[in-house]
Amino acid sequence: MLEAHDLAATRGENTLFSGLAFSLVRGALLRVSGANGSGKTSLLRALCGLLAPSAGEVRWNGENIRRLREDYATHLLYVGHADALKDDLTVAENLEVACSLAGLPVSASRATAAIEALGLGGREQLPARALSQGQRRRAVLARLAVSESLPLWILDEPFAALDAAAVERVRSLVGGHLARGGMVVLTTHQEARIDAPSATDIQLG
Repeated sequence: MLEAHDLAATRGENTLFSGLAFSLVRGALLRVSGANGSGKTSLLRALCGLLAPSAGEVRWNGENIRRLREDYATHLLYVGHADALKDDLTVAENLEVACSLAGLPVSASRATAAIEALGLGGREQLPARALSQGQRRRAVLARLAVSESLPLWILDEPFAALDAAAVERVRSLVGGHLARGGMVVLTTHQEARIDAPSATDIQLG
């Protein structure tokens, strides 16, 4: 279970959000919306343990994530809104490196299957610099197809820069993770219906 207790975050002298509280159980989806600058990414980074909240705490199975540290990171997948691709590496190499750094190494064949699942079949050996913006985003999101074992997915604007077919692929992967009992937190500006046993919406700003 992921819980936020009286969570607050600031940027300079400005309060982005405060008093935020929720709990996320197996199979549950949390959708976070709000205008640019409202603190969506700050909230996600706080939930990942990458940003210390100005007040409150985040708990994983009842324990403050600041105390769990690296152990908590082994339970989650975080995909930020930046592409985070190395231009000199191929699509497959980028995926393999990202998974290895996350402690989730994948075989070459599984990496290929994940890339194909995001509609990039035949582009596995292209350098990332050769990809369009939408293709770069799909290359990053291929991590979803190899992260079934991680119970918590935290996704910042996963549908950004995607065409309708790619949105459907990502929507299906997220829905499948929820159906298996996973938990998902995501931000999005787009309407993309996701089947979830339980869904909660938070509006910031």
